Amino acid sequence: MRGMMNLIARHMSGIAAVLIPPAAARYGAVLAIALTVMAQPAAAQDQPATEQPPESQTEEAATQEAQTDDVQSGEAASTAPDAAAGSPGDATARAFGAFQRGYYLTAMELALPRAQLGDPAAQTLVAELFASGLGVSRSMDDAAFWYQQAAEGGDASAQFKYGVMLIEGRYVAPDRQKAEALMKKAADAGNAFAQFNHAQILVAAKPGTAGVLEALPYFEGAAEQGVSDAQYALAQIYANTAGVTDEKRAQARQYMEKAARAGFDTAQLDYAIWLIDGIGGDKDYEAGFRWMQVAATRGNVVAQNRMAVLHINAIGTLGDPVEAAKWYILSRRAGYDDRSLDDFYQGLTEDEQKRAIEAANQFGKR
Repeated sequence: MRGMMNLIARHMSGIAAVLIPPAAARYGAVLAIALTVMAQPAAAQDQPATEQPPESQTEEAATQEAQTDDVQSGEAASTAPDAAAGSPGDATARAFGAFQRGYYLTAMELALPRAQLGDPAAQTLVAELFASGLGVSRSMDDAAFWYQQAAEGGDASAQFKYGVMLIEGRYVAPDRQKAEALMKKAADAGNAFAQFNHAQILVAAKPGTAGVLEALPYFEGAAEQGVSDAQYALAQIYANTAGVTDEKRAQARQYMEKAARAGFDTAQLDYAIWLIDGIGGDKDYEAGFRWMQVAATRGNVVAQNRMAVLHINAIGTLGDPVEAAKWYILSRRAGYDDRSLDDFYQGLTEDEQKRAIEAANQFGKR
């Protein structure tokens, strides 16, 4: 999503691509991530996971982590010790409990009867198990069937995931109109990822300020629920869109910081720029340097180029020509062309160039 600042700054000129990462075909990088995770192979053992999966950008990512923990080299599957506890009425809740603890066979045994009786939450869980191959052989056809049933039954998570399938036309016949309708239903029900992607659909359908303002509540909803892509987009909208209240505009840098702290490297780059240039608040050169370094270390090529500039001009740091040259070399190797830095590098001594090359090579081995 690098270039978001420029895209949003131009949205009033009718740029249809505003906020829409091209690789996600108008529906955001989250959709592409969701489909990637849904396509992962998985083991079918029912051993308890060794760790609780961490929070992440997509709802599938937690399943992927649990799936990794579940691989137990040929040992017989176990059953959750409380599988028979409780009444049939709370079977769905017990199924989710078994799933969260890594007892996937038990989760399927408890959820499938409820799914067959029309319980949307149980249907979604069965779909998840089939999609990831947890406790059962992976079957995207079965996953699609159960996601569809749950989506039609009103489960917001299933509406989002089945909508993703309809958008991409994988495992189901493509149906963009139905996909967008499901995405809106899921967004209105509070699904954070659906809110983010529905917001992008609205912006694509109505380029310009009107479309951005119509989508704004959905961006805000997703951002409040921790979707870093939405936090980044919201920061840019608050900072650059006419018609945004002063109260919201004052929160732009706060949301940029949230996205940066969530690990979004483009947000880290832009947050560093905002701190250095005093956008959305006071200038803070040292903090800006630190965030630029974080983004550069994570491999953001533009940040690597900017690190060279910061070292050359001693902005937020004491300055170091060898460090500057190291970052220049790294960004140049990645294809970033900067004639002014070419001239800087040629002006270094042979020893400084040699040390910079060694430092860049060492960085590349990380």
